[in-house]
Amino acid sequence: MKYLIKKPDTFLNVLNNDINAILQKSFDNLFPEYIFHQEINGMAMPVDVKEYEDSYCVKIELPGISKENIDVDINKSYVKIEAKKDVEQESEDRKHKYHKTEFRYGNYSRTLYFPYEIDVEKSNADLKKGILTLTLPKLQRENKETKRLEIKE
Repeated sequence: MKYLIKKPDTFLNVLNNDINAILQKSFDNLFPEYIFHQEINGMAMPVDVKEYEDSYCVKIELPGISKENIDVDINKSYVKIEAKKDVEQESEDRKHKYHKTEFRYGNYSRTLYFPYEIDVEKSNADLKKGILTLTLPKLQRENKETKRLEIKE
């Protein structure tokens, strides 16, 4: 006769994951992020998006990636960031084996959509210490709330 033995740590992990899933759904309903819609293709890169009165500031973590391997495409309503991180090549005469590797290699891609139009011509990008900073001014349009109509006879 076989017995089913539940290990306490496994049971608690499953219970904890279920509770986290329920809380996450509730939190997402209270604070939806549909305003800043995003698409993630390939591996995701962590981003911070700040909105100011006249602009957006987007910071993207890209450690170990040179500017030659980063592409930023900008449109009036979205920004698409693509990056590639190649495996570091070692010389053939040095044989090695990994005991542990947690580095991620390959293609990264992320598209961020914005609720207000971006001034493409005034936008800029800066890469320092593995952080890509995008400064995206909002497109300023004349906002005429009232207009005086001329009366014709």
